[in-house]
Amino acid sequence: MKNKIFQSRVCVCAHLTQTRYAQKTCAEMWKNMQKNILCFGDSNTHGYNSKTGGRFDVNERWTKLLQKNLGDDYYIIEEGLSGRTTSFEDPVFEGLCGLNVIYPCMMSHEPLDLVIIMLGTNDTKDRFNANSFIIGKGLERLAQKTIDTHAAWRGAPNVLLIAPPPIHPDYAKTAVAGEMGDKCVERSRGLAKEFKDVADRLHCHFLDAGSIPGIEMYPYDWMHLSLESHKLLADELTKVMKEIL
Repeated sequence: MKNKIFQSRVCVCAHLTQTRYAQKTCAEMWKNMQKNILCFGDSNTHGYNSKTGGRFDVNERWTKLLQKNLGDDYYIIEEGLSGRTTSFEDPVFEGLCGLNVIYPCMMSHEPLDLVIIMLGTNDTKDRFNANSFIIGKGLERLAQKTIDTHAAWRGAPNVLLIAPPPIHPDYAKTAVAGEMGDKCVERSRGLAKEFKDVADRLHCHFLDAGSIPGIEMYPYDWMHLSLESHKLLADELTKVMKEIL
């Protein structure tokens, strides 16, 4: 009887040892696994260059600079589309509602460790007739859907909301004035506060891109990041990534 009890205890100890080793091994594998980061945004994520009317190249866009800064332990996925909104259907152009495409975007790139959302500038257009508060509500719907897309996450949902820099008043002197309307500056100035409130409610990370020292928009339309600002944003996000991943 004593031998059987002893053998049972040995088996239990061996099982616990194997289980703890497996848990430790899994934890180490998880820690060392490449982190997948989806960058979901509009033309400032796509890399629109308002100076040339083209696109910044792979050595200039903030997404690619972030990849370079972080190295091979991270994989940056670009999902930027010019004209994209948080949750508004554009009556002029199709396929621009972020809420409608976030699910397939996430599922096509799973497993994800972080989703970065930088939207809101296009939502300030007059044709949507949405103030900063309503735009914030649109972002909240999008962020909640991002969180709730459980099958795309490797672990727990992890979302970073970025408020874009506000539109400069001199946009009214450029060719885009008619596209944006008269109230976009005022609306864009209120986005950082509303987006921060959304981040607090949904327990997301938050960054106000407009508060990054030196960041600016090109004067050709006053709403797209300059070449230097792409680098500044990438450098700031590099520091943020080290804290949240």
